[in-house]
Amino acid sequence: MLTGSHRSERVGACTDCRCYWGKFRAGEIDEVEKDEVNDQLVASVGTCSVMGTASTMACISEALGMTVPGGATPPAVTADRIRVAEETGTRAVQMAKDGLTIDKVLTADAFENAMHVLLAIGGSTNGIVHLAAIAGRMGLEIDLDALDKMGDETPVLVDLKPSGDHYMENFHDAGGMTTLLRELKPLLKLNAMTVTGRTLGEEIDAAPPNFKQDVVRKFDNPIYPCGSIAVLYGNLAPGGAIIKQSAANEALMEHEGRAVVFENSEDLANRIDSSDLDVTADDILVLKNIGPKGAPGMPEAGYIPIPMKLARAGVKDIVRISDGRMSGTAFGTIVLHVTPEAAVGGPLVHVKNGDRIRLSVKNREISLLISDEELAKRAKDSPVIEPTAERDYLKLFLDTVTQADKGVDFDFLRAVKMVGKTPKR
Repeated sequence: MLTGSHRSERVGACTDCRCYWGKFRAGEIDEVEKDEVNDQLVASVGTCSVMGTASTMACISEALGMTVPGGATPPAVTADRIRVAEETGTRAVQMAKDGLTIDKVLTADAFENAMHVLLAIGGSTNGIVHLAAIAGRMGLEIDLDALDKMGDETPVLVDLKPSGDHYMENFHDAGGMTTLLRELKPLLKLNAMTVTGRTLGEEIDAAPPNFKQDVVRKFDNPIYPCGSIAVLYGNLAPGGAIIKQSAANEALMEHEGRAVVFENSEDLANRIDSSDLDVTADDILVLKNIGPKGAPGMPEAGYIPIPMKLARAGVKDIVRISDGRMSGTAFGTIVLHVTPEAAVGGPLVHVKNGDRIRLSVKNREISLLISDEELAKRAKDSPVIEPTAERDYLKLFLDTVTQADKGVDFDFLRAVKMVGKTPKR
C-alpha cells in the first residue's frame, strides 16, 4: 500500500494502526481521532506498507531466487508492479521451455540466503514458520540454531517499521532488494540459481548501480547491531521459541517476573481489560493454547494487548509469552512460537499464576523457575488430552499438522526423504 497522512503525520498499516489503537486504549486519543486515523491507514490497495509478513515474504521470495529481480518492493498501484507482473508471466513460460524446475532454485544455499535477508530486513517472525514449511517440502529443515548464530554476523540494515522508521515505498525508492543484497553480498551464496536462469550473484552484478539513499544502511551503521530475531530455549520451550529483538524493549529483554496466566484466547478476551486483573508492569503475561493444534490454527494472537489498567497508567510494553504467532507489523517484548505448544502437553500448559519466569535474550533463555521434579509432578497430575475431531478437515488438520519449528504444515506434504538441515553450521 501507499501511506496516508493523519494530522500531518505519515501513517500506514499496520504498525501505525497498532500504535494508535494502543493510544486509544490508554485514553490518549478519543474515538473521533481513532476513526480519523483509521480512514488514513489504508491509503491504497496492496499489502501492509511496513515490514509485515507479506512484505517479509516478498523479500524472502526474491532472496530465494523465486521472483524476478525487483519483484519484492513495488507498491501495488505503480507501473513498476505491472512491469514485474508482465515479466513474471514471460519468465514462467520460458522456465517451462528451459526445464528450469523449482528444485534447482530452492536449494540449501537459497534458504541460507533467505535467512540472512530475514534477519537484515527486521522481518516478520512468521517468516520462520513459512520458510520451515517451504523447506520441509523440499526435503530440508530450517536449523533454528544456525539462524540464531547468523544473527551475530547479520545486523538489521533496512530502516523500516516496526524495527525502524520508513515504509516499503521508501525501500523501493532506495533500490529495493538489489541495494540490500549488494550490502549483504559477502554473506550470500552467490552461485544460487534464480528463476531468471542466472545466479543470484549474476543478477546483483547486472542490476543498476547504487545511489545515495538512507533506507538501507551500511554494515558499519546498522539500525540494530545483530539479527532481528533471536531463538530462545529453556524448560518452558525445549523445542525453541523466538523473539523479535529488534522491535522489543531493551530494558525488558533481561527480565524476571510473576506469571499472569490466560488459558486461551477466550479467557484473555474476558479478563485482559478487567479492573480486577491482578497484574503489574513487572509481571509476565502468559497465553496458552493458541498454537497449531490449540487454537486450532496458530492465529496471530501472540500480540497480547497491554492490560487496560496498565495502559491507562502509561505502560507501553510488558513481557508476553505464548505458543502462537503475531503479525510482522507488531512490536514489543513478545516471546512467540513456544514449542511444544500447550495443547500437546508442552511445558507452557503447566504454568500457573504466580510462577516466576525468567527471560534472558542475552543467554537465549526462557525458563519457568520451578524444579524439574515440580514440573514433572504437574505433568503427571494434569495430563493433557490433545484435541481431536471425528471427521472432515478439522480431523485431517489435527491428525497431521506439525509444530511451529516444522512450519505448521501437514506432515504428509513434507518430502518423504528429508535430506538435512539448512544451513549446516
